Amino acid sequence: MTDTHIASAFDRDLEAIQAQIMKMGGMVEHAIAQAAKSLEARDEEQAEEVRRQDRAIDAMEERVNEATARLIALRAPTAIDLRLALSVLKISANLERIGDYAKNMAKRTTVLAQMPAIDGSTSALRRMAREVELMLKDALDAYIRRDADLALSVVERDHDVDQMYNALFREFLTFMMEDPRNITACMHLHFIAKNTERMGDHVTSIAEQVIYLVTGEMPDAPRTKMDNTSTDTTITPTAG
Repeated sequence: MTDTHIASAFDRDLEAIQAQIMKMGGMVEHAIAQAAKSLEARDEEQAEEVRRQDRAIDAMEERVNEATARLIALRAPTAIDLRLALSVLKISANLERIGDYAKNMAKRTTVLAQMPAIDGSTSALRRMAREVELMLKDALDAYIRRDADLALSVVERDHDVDQMYNALFREFLTFMMEDPRNITACMHLHFIAKNTERMGDHVTSIAEQVIYLVTGEMPDAPRTKMDNTSTDTTITPTAG
């Protein structure tokens, strides 16, 4: 087999894997949106559907990993092609973790539906989740288009998600101090807010991977996290 044929086979295989990545990304985007909607609507059935769909996301990650391992073993890619193949593994791992956080949000929805609502909190969390969802869409678009500028804009938007989280953290503290009966619900809501902030971190990791693919270098400066709640009283959410 000639080098051209080998390269062509690698490209075809990689394209098929990337199609799986995009499908997985669409599933994760949907999970984020549905988890946030179920929280705001206090819809336990919709939340349960998010939890069920997480199994499909996990299965998709396994298929991507197996296909990528097979690609590397059979095609013996060059250094540049190997970097492409390994990026798939990193992106799929980040997508799987985001899916896990969406599932965790849905699990808390089931608990929160049995408690008095905290005014305005679920709509604020949905806006935060929507921003993460849009960041993920752009990160995946940047990956397919090899658009480092779009990927960099995703990295920069993570600061906005951090600021949303900081604002919610303080809001929950205020609710708890005003009425101790709000403590349990606010603990669960804080857990959801922190999970959403972590989703943003994983989306940012995908965007940074795109920048590395395009430029051969990671972004110049390490990201400065805007989560300054570590200096405040920590809320430790209980498992639900």
